[in-house]
Amino acid sequence: MNKQTRVVVAMSGGVDSSVAAALLVEQGYEVIGVMLRLWSESGLEAHNQCCTPDAMALARRVAAKLDIPFYAIDAKKVFRKEVVEYFIDGYTNGVTPNPCLVCNSRIRWGFLFDKAVSLGAQYIATGHYARLDHNKNTYICLLRAIDRSKDQSYVLHMLNQQQLGHTILPLGGITKSRVRQIARDFDLPVAERNESQDLCFLGNGSYREFLFRNAPYLHKPGLIIKDDGTHLGVHQGQAFYTIGQRKGLGISAPLPLYVLEKDILANVVIVGQKEELGKIELIAESVNWISGEHPKTPFHAQIKIRYKSSAVRGFVTPHDVTRFHIEFEKPLRDITPGQAAVLYDDDRCLGGGIIK
Repeated sequence: MNKQTRVVVAMSGGVDSSVAAALLVEQGYEVIGVMLRLWSESGLEAHNQCCTPDAMALARRVAAKLDIPFYAIDAKKVFRKEVVEYFIDGYTNGVTPNPCLVCNSRIRWGFLFDKAVSLGAQYIATGHYARLDHNKNTYICLLRAIDRSKDQSYVLHMLNQQQLGHTILPLGGITKSRVRQIARDFDLPVAERNESQDLCFLGNGSYREFLFRNAPYLHKPGLIIKDDGTHLGVHQGQAFYTIGQRKGLGISAPLPLYVLEKDILANVVIVGQKEELGKIELIAESVNWISGEHPKTPFHAQIKIRYKSSAVRGFVTPHDVTRFHIEFEKPLRDITPGQAAVLYDDDRCLGGGIIK
């Protein structure tokens, strides 16, 4: 049945995307492997976490092992414009952006999907850990992965019904340990390869080092103050501080102090004690509802405010199609503008938006 169905697999040279391709081949799909050449800083190309020469070579070896076509496609220009500039602009505007969200929506399910269509493919597939359910509702549901420790539905919450309808996620129903065993069973050269944890374009450095090199204008010193206006020290630029940060503030005080907020217009970083850090509500914008229809009445949900955070209960009030308000049952320390607030009903991802 799958012989006439062509699928482009986004390959990275890692174990997850390689096993995704292997499983689809085993299931009888006509599989094409594609790896995007993403932008890297000049002279640091070998440190890019996604498309180093070694990763490209591994992806080619996997494709050869599976006897599928493999193409490397240049995406440097669009990646620089859509993802890297979004990252820099976020810090310029005083928020902490999550560029993986933009990469998924505009690069994988934008640029790559268009390339897949040009290759005659009906679907794209990735190594993300999440599930799709086409059966129980009139729309496609995005579900958490069986392996909760690897679940990536958070970074897919912005996909719409048209995109989900042309997506296959082969790994959502299996565990990471099983994925590695499948790689061994297929004798893939990536079976024991370590996972990359950092943003791909940062290389081996920190985001602060990246911003120093690529947006030096963000190095704009200003005052560190308490919320009562007391001056405590000087910061090196708001972009280099995040909500909840304690270490590296360069100030001394009798009790530990944390970054509470940043006033971009006054160019000050406001700090306070741990108990001052929690917030009980947020507003999110640029909202995507997975079903394609926004709720008309308030409802309770589980909410994740960061990819690695645990889901907590809150009361969601939709303001309109693209905006909602959340009130949590108890204060949260790490509500951070620029990150996503993603909503769940048990395993089902309802959608989400960017914390304003």
